[in-house]
Amino acid sequence: MIVGNGEVAAGAAAVIDAADLVIRFNDCRSMGGGGRRTDVVAVCNTGRPARAMLGSAEWRKSPAVAAASEIWSVRDPDKFSELRVSLAISHPELDDFCDDYTDQFTAFCQATGKRHVVIDRAIHEGVDTALADYDPGSYIVPSSGMIVIADVMSRHPDDDIAITGFSHTGWEEHPFAAEKQLVDAYVSLGRLRRLAATNLISASEGD
Repeated sequence: MIVGNGEVAAGAAAVIDAADLVIRFNDCRSMGGGGRRTDVVAVCNTGRPARAMLGSAEWRKSPAVAAASEIWSVRDPDKFSELRVSLAISHPELDDFCDDYTDQFTAFCQATGKRHVVIDRAIHEGVDTALADYDPGSYIVPSSGMIVIADVMSRHPDDDIAITGFSHTGWEEHPFAAEKQLVDAYVSLGRLRRLAATNLISASEGD
């Protein structure tokens, strides 16, 4: 179960908490209406979001982070080190976008008994390739959600992978329209499924 920070399907909490593995993102705003179980927190390990999380005692001690056995860093340090060069020209205002905090997340995990996973750049580059079929236009990087979806599908090709909390909207430098089309394609192929209020109600009535 991959739970984004957007609107979670009504009635999804019990279904999410019953999953074998629950992945949330960054500050885990999905907690509550989106259930409470958290096995993995996927974090943006560069730039301001990373600095804010690591500098926040509230984040470090939050129920979701405390419960998680793994922290996944979604941004490969070498990939973002290379990206810094081009961004200095195209987006000079994002001078801290590629600042890397991977080592600090590793230290946090070592101190708290968690496993730290850094998603490989091959996943990021595979997403870029897949998005090219959906006219993504100009963008800087795919969203963290898209990277995690691709990584989980790569690691667990035969598992039932469900998503909720994905509105495919947000920062203008993520290719959200193309990401939605790509996710919809994976859903139509049966590689993913979206939790929706309608099928949750149907399942409840059948119990």
